[in-house]
Amino acid sequence: QVQLVESGGGLVQAGGSLRLSCTASGRRIFSFVAMEWHRQAPGKQRELVATITIGGSTNYAESVKGRFTISRDNAKNTVYLEMNSLKPEDTAVYYCRGSDLGIVPYWGQGTRVTVSS
Repeated sequence: QVQLVESGGGLVQAGGSLRLSCTASGRRIFSFVAMEWHRQAPGKQRELVATITIGGSTNYAESVKGRFTISRDNAKNTVYLEMNSLKPEDTAVYYCRGSDLGIVPYWGQGTRVTVSS
């Protein structure tokens, strides 16, 4: 059974930093076609924030480019989201997702990030 567990969320002041972690069990993260971070702010739809592909390529939403960095540690079977220069509009529940061809993506339970102004 594949499980993704996020951690690292919390309350931070604007301009601060947080590092989110997503640790997988039941499958190696480097075997997924893509590992992604999504977020959902109150009253808004869930949005894709960052992606790291099986080949190591990364992509970011325009709103976080230059501030967020996605990475993975294959030995720890963990994907990270380093978030710097946080803004109040980054406040959301952040979810990790593992995607592969022909299967329903796996989601974590989410970790809450609150950025105070």
